[in-house]
Amino acid sequence: MLSQDGRIKIGIVAPGGRLFPALSERVLELAAGMFPDLPVDIWFHPQCFDSSGHFAGTDAVRAQAFLDVANDDSFHALWFGRGGYGSFRLIETVLPRLKAAANNKIFLGYSDAGAMLGALYHAGIGRIAHGPMPADLNRKGGDDAIRRTLAFLVKGDSAALEPSLDPATPAAAMNMTILSHLIGTPYMPDLAGHVLMLEEVSEPMYRIDRALGQITSTPAVRQVAGIRLGRCSAIPENDPDFGRDEEEVTREWCQRSGIPYLGRADIGHDIDNKIVPFGRWRP
Repeated sequence: MLSQDGRIKIGIVAPGGRLFPALSERVLELAAGMFPDLPVDIWFHPQCFDSSGHFAGTDAVRAQAFLDVANDDSFHALWFGRGGYGSFRLIETVLPRLKAAANNKIFLGYSDAGAMLGALYHAGIGRIAHGPMPADLNRKGGDDAIRRTLAFLVKGDSAALEPSLDPATPAAAMNMTILSHLIGTPYMPDLAGHVLMLEEVSEPMYRIDRALGQITSTPAVRQVAGIRLGRCSAIPENDPDFGRDEEEVTREWCQRSGIPYLGRADIGHDIDNKIVPFGRWRP
């Protein structure tokens, strides 16, 4: 999608933790190498480099940065710079202040970003996608994840998508913990009929089990078309050993709840994390 001046513009904000300027320079270099003949502009909001305790600026600063990009018609996409924690703190401020421009925009991120993505999807605002963020450049081999995501944002490249996606069936992807924290709030998205893909990182098996129990016991979630399990990485050792792995507990909770278990999904907190548009993606 071209802006009025004929350029493709992607705005990056950081609703959670801060970014460092060196990382933004690497993203710009990658984009320049990928699209030498296309008018692609990638703009890091100055807020990305702000700092206020745990966060990339105060709640007010982060919310305003989000609105600056979301409400600007010239931007094709709002790309979350990284995760961490902070998106949920902004939802109540941001949602009522979004304007018509936000409806035409792609919002893309994962991990902590899932709180805002879920709330936007619930509100029917924008085109939502779970996928890599600029901070993935901090992972070994992260260049590939950023190239894949830029190809999707700029050209709509379907090769970047999670391979099990079916155009006839809506889908959504979220971190287990983030989704469990949306349950019971006004921001829980309607996932009826969706293939729900779940991933997790740095949580012990008992917490993964607990999150899956909460998710699959939620009446609204029991209306999904099925669950696919992404990667659960960096799982700390359980003492004593939990005795089951993430796929075993996912299968068990699906069986208990009557939700079809559909197998694995190619998503997770790693460089192979594929893109999952919410709903039925329209290129």
